[in-house]
Amino acid sequence: MTRRQSTAFESLHSKYGVEFSQQILDLKKLFERAAPTILEIGFGMGDTLATMAINNPEVNYLGIEVHRPGVGSLLATIEEKGINNIRVICHDAVEVLEQTIPNQSLVSIHIFFPDPWPKRRHHKRRLIQTAFVNLLVKKLKPNGTLHIATDWKNYAQWIEDVMTETSDLSRLPENTPHQRPTTKFEKRGIELGHGVWDLIYIKNN
Repeated sequence: MTRRQSTAFESLHSKYGVEFSQQILDLKKLFERAAPTILEIGFGMGDTLATMAINNPEVNYLGIEVHRPGVGSLLATIEEKGINNIRVICHDAVEVLEQTIPNQSLVSIHIFFPDPWPKRRHHKRRLIQTAFVNLLVKKLKPNGTLHIATDWKNYAQWIEDVMTETSDLSRLPENTPHQRPTTKFEKRGIELGHGVWDLIYIKNN
């Protein structure tokens, strides 16, 4: 951790962070208002999450990340930019989803550039698996969306294959508008000719 990150983690987690517990969250109480809530899983350093929260002040954003430097970085950004519609959980996403996120409470779930685990023997470590997707579906409201972005073509195909195993989600057209900001690393990759796949699915009921 940098000094900025560690200081923010220590001093701001009580303000913007959510301690993991085996109890269902009251999202209205957590954000001190009733508003559509979007969950981002694995927000990295938090730049995309912060940008989306600034651009959509009418939406509540809940971020999950296990990497403490990333959590510290986002907490610092929240304080520095006066963002009041983000809350952060530093814990394993599966446990958070299973034990704290209410069913049918989210209008969207974002998973941007998850670790592709490119070696075949490591594919079992990929986040996007059938059981995990079924868990995500339970947390979405009817007509809620699941937005996954990857810059690995093989992983994009993997995601599509996994999604065919659930009848609860339908893929939206590739040209469906979305608000995901383009990161500097993504721009660099595009300039080098790398592809980026945004796969967006809607819950059928």
